[in-house]
Amino acid sequence: MSVADLKTRIASEFGTPAVVIDLDVVDRNIARVQGICDAAGVGNRPHIKTHKIPALAKAQIAAGARGITCQKLGEAEVMAAAGIDDILVSYNLIGAARSGRLAALRRSVDLTVCADNPVTIAAYADAAAQAEATIGVAVECDTGRKRAGVETAREAIELARLISVTPGLEFRGLLFYPTETSWTETQAFFDDVRSGLVPLGLEARLVSTGGSPNLVNVGKLAGATEHRAGTYIFNDRMQVKAGVATLADCALSVFTTVVSRAGPERGILDAGSKTLTADQGGLEGYGLLLEHPEAKIKGFAEEHGFLDLSKCNARPVVGDIVRVIPNHVCVVVNMVDQLIAVRGTDIVDVYQVAARGRLV
Repeated sequence: MSVADLKTRIASEFGTPAVVIDLDVVDRNIARVQGICDAAGVGNRPHIKTHKIPALAKAQIAAGARGITCQKLGEAEVMAAAGIDDILVSYNLIGAARSGRLAALRRSVDLTVCADNPVTIAAYADAAAQAEATIGVAVECDTGRKRAGVETAREAIELARLISVTPGLEFRGLLFYPTETSWTETQAFFDDVRSGLVPLGLEARLVSTGGSPNLVNVGKLAGATEHRAGTYIFNDRMQVKAGVATLADCALSVFTTVVSRAGPERGILDAGSKTLTADQGGLEGYGLLLEHPEAKIKGFAEEHGFLDLSKCNARPVVGDIVRVIPNHVCVVVNMVDQLIAVRGTDIVDVYQVAARGRLV
């Protein structure tokens, strides 16, 4: 079967837009990152926020991953229901704790959650009491990204102490998400925290770093026990821009049809912001057309992708199916119910995106 035949089959069996993954590329990506972690002597704990599919998480574990990372408790619920029991949730789960869902999940699986403030810790303590079980907590630390996380070693040490003396909680370690250039600062931060934990009789058994763009830095933090990366399983234009992937490493593409050519230099795709996402990621346009790389997806309506064809010599016509590499693949996956899996040009499976839309 040719690529043209595959396009025709996908359009006839599923319609467009359709989100397609190449399992041969997925397998290579899984093996490559597992190899990076193994070579650095660091455990691999892939972030499933990118794919949200238990079968792919199990493939990562089968390749050597020690467990998985989830961003929300709802994702962890789906993965636990599928039999995965080594789960880190890298988020302040105040809402999930207050709703009773953290306690309910803890009754069935031991998981590690994270916190960067006493309010979250108090919510975890209440959840532990409801579950009648100990909840493991890691302290989230910020070393330059300016997202979540405490900003000083003193704060991290104090939160570790608070966790250790709070009934129902166990201090398990530290969570880092360094920028690609702040690893020296992260090392200094970690060393200060580690020294400050000694008088308290505490030890960070889990020291987790993160980020697919940080794969080039895996192993640079002395004392790190694991690394969390998610996007690498599929990759996207943002990862290509970051220099950690090539187009050949991009396993996911959106098959979309040209539905209008109302002007000579413009066209409309049937994939709009509800498919490709308006997350531009600092890139020009909103995706790369593999068949027409000179074209630009210059803007969106919800179901319309606006094509600028002014730089194209060969321009698509109405009815053509094109493949788009998204800017940010994680958002694309969360907006669809299924991923069509291919090997080469053969359709081999259809995966339900089981953990999509899990906001809590």
